[in-house]
Amino acid sequence: MRDRPASRLVTEVSPDNDRAPPERNQLGTFGGVFTPSILTILGVIMFMGIGFVNGQAGIGSALLILLAAKAITLLTSLSISAIATNTQVEGGGAYFLISRSLGPSYGGAIGLALFLAQALSVPFYVIGFAMAVVAAFPSMSGEFISVGFVTATLLLVINYFGANLAIKAQYFILAVLMLSIVVFLGGALGDFSLAGVSANWAPEYTEGNDFWVIFAIFFPAVTGIMAGVNMSGDLKSPARSIPKGTLLALGVGALIYAAQIIITGGAFDRAELTGRPYQSLLDHAAFHLDYLVVPGVFAATLSSALGSFLGAPRILQALARDDIFPFLRPFAKGSKRGDEPIRGYILTYVMTLVVLLIASGNSEGGALNAVAAVLTMFFLYTYGMTNMAAFIEQFGGNPSFRPRFRAFHWVTALAGAAGCMIAAVLINPLAALAAAIAIVLVFVYTERRVLTTTFGDARRGFFYSRARTNLFKLSGQPPHPKNWRPTTLVLSGDPQNRRTLAAFALWLEARRGIVTLAQVLIGDFDELLKTRDEALRRLNHYIDTNRLQAFSEVLVARSFDDGVASLLQTQSIGPLKPNLVMMGWPGDTTRVVPFARLLRLSSALNMSQIVVVDRGQPAKTADMRIDIWWRGQENGSLMVILAYLLTLNWEWSQAKLRVLRLARGDEPEAAAYEEIQTLIEAARISAEIQIVHEPNIIDALRRHSSDASVVLLGFRPPSDEGAEAFHASFERLTARLPTTLLVSSSGEANLLA
Repeated sequence: MRDRPASRLVTEVSPDNDRAPPERNQLGTFGGVFTPSILTILGVIMFMGIGFVNGQAGIGSALLILLAAKAITLLTSLSISAIATNTQVEGGGAYFLISRSLGPSYGGAIGLALFLAQALSVPFYVIGFAMAVVAAFPSMSGEFISVGFVTATLLLVINYFGANLAIKAQYFILAVLMLSIVVFLGGALGDFSLAGVSANWAPEYTEGNDFWVIFAIFFPAVTGIMAGVNMSGDLKSPARSIPKGTLLALGVGALIYAAQIIITGGAFDRAELTGRPYQSLLDHAAFHLDYLVVPGVFAATLSSALGSFLGAPRILQALARDDIFPFLRPFAKGSKRGDEPIRGYILTYVMTLVVLLIASGNSEGGALNAVAAVLTMFFLYTYGMTNMAAFIEQFGGNPSFRPRFRAFHWVTALAGAAGCMIAAVLINPLAALAAAIAIVLVFVYTERRVLTTTFGDARRGFFYSRARTNLFKLSGQPPHPKNWRPTTLVLSGDPQNRRTLAAFALWLEARRGIVTLAQVLIGDFDELLKTRDEALRRLNHYIDTNRLQAFSEVLVARSFDDGVASLLQTQSIGPLKPNLVMMGWPGDTTRVVPFARLLRLSSALNMSQIVVVDRGQPAKTADMRIDIWWRGQENGSLMVILAYLLTLNWEWSQAKLRVLRLARGDEPEAAAYEEIQTLIEAARISAEIQIVHEPNIIDALRRHSSDASVVLLGFRPPSDEGAEAFHASFERLTARLPTTLLVSSSGEANLLA
């Protein structure tokens, strides 16, 4: 079905069109990508969790966990780098990359999820900082909420004055964090021994823990690669900085974590690692400088909070400028200097205060654990969708996908996507399900808005590639009655005037075939070119307005008959040729002979025909009924199949199906009944069989089917000489019937074959 235009996305919204464009930040690789990424990677788990991971899994399995986790983020980083070097990257980070590859529906769903994850991560990191402060200074245990409020306000002030100031603050935090790492690793190195490595090499899981449980505990430590990507709109050269900065942060983080696992595993006994992971770092600090380790915990939590505070408003601003969610439009505006998302900062700050108030009664943060798990899922789904975007771009053979970053292949992207999904389930199956449901709901909302974009995303190229491949595969497989599907060419004209015809065409297709609504304009092509465009526009508008899954075609010809003949011969895409032509019953007797010729032409082209005698669409009632009148000829199979397809639509789902046959004087009733029963059994449907004893078919039709919802009658295309008699005969047959479908089968849909 075609995309339906309902609202237009724009790449930038500015309420002050007469103002000069805002001056953008010009951050480099180190400050704009590496610093926020590494600070998010080297987070609280480094201080609070690695010891537990080491003690449970042992050094060997802990290194495997690190390798597996880093493999997922490495594959995602390769996908990020490929997409970032293939397009002009603007603000919005991961949202921008996904939306420009998979389109606004996927991008909007993931973008909103990523904004919520980033924004709600701020209060969680602030809570972590407050908890660390309370743990370091027990006298402040009653000031938990005050510490959180002051910290959140400080983050707002830093960001309010621009990303450059925030990056400078991150430099200071990075220095403190690195000093802390040197102190605790240096102290552990002094106690390192190979005997300790040997003792702690194998896993010793306690009850309730295993390799995957510990993997789930560690994995959030590596989910920081998007922090730098989210600064895309503030980078001087995103295509250059994003790959370098992201991969450098990934590599440095992997080396530090690997060193910590090996050194602390060889220096501390297992009881210390498992029971006192943070205190063990303090106890073994170099030169007893444990007071330098404490600021490291502060730096780890603050840096993560600052990185999220920087990223969330920028994602929100990009979403607002694409106008995917109308209620976000006020957040599109940026400051004149630096294009800072000031309104997004304020919203993030308010959300932070609200969460802090909710958590104020629990300084341990236990009440928020379930929500925190859902947020982790949002990050993982973002990584997974980023990998899928890169996979679709390359696997779909998009000619415009020419990334400058060469260390990428669609296999790595697919593996990265699979790894993200597996990790999400392993970390918390319920949280993974909750996040997936939330993202799907947002996706459905954006799909219902039926957005039209100028993103040039990869979906069309991917679908084109798959359609091309499948068309060639289909062309090599001959048709078989068992696989018959309706590919219907509907001579609808202007469907506004033939609504019953269009409705039955879609009902008979039942989402299992293809319907094309066609109109023929009579005249000279050059003179009617604009008229044709307008007719096509109206036809598409009818399809869009009525949400029909149909294609459109408008043809200009010297005569109606020539136009229809051309459509019947040429309408196809490779093997997808119409096998069913549908038209209305001619009310004009001067059209009887051309109508007969049209029936014979379509029959000669091996197309079945349905002629609709329009008596209006049936009322939706509880006692709807489909009557098939069969004379024991080849049309029976097609009529039964068409009746069955009708019942697959919700409007007809409760309709009763009845197959009737007029008893012949020379045919035993039992034989007629058995013949119909064989047909119904071959169709594997439920239907009532009725043998009608009437001397006249017209009387039989009126007596038994005048109250049906629709009637199906078979026919054979007449000759020119017999056209008038044919027309007069069926005029009499259908005179007092509801809408009737006259069916002539080509024999391709044969249930008894």
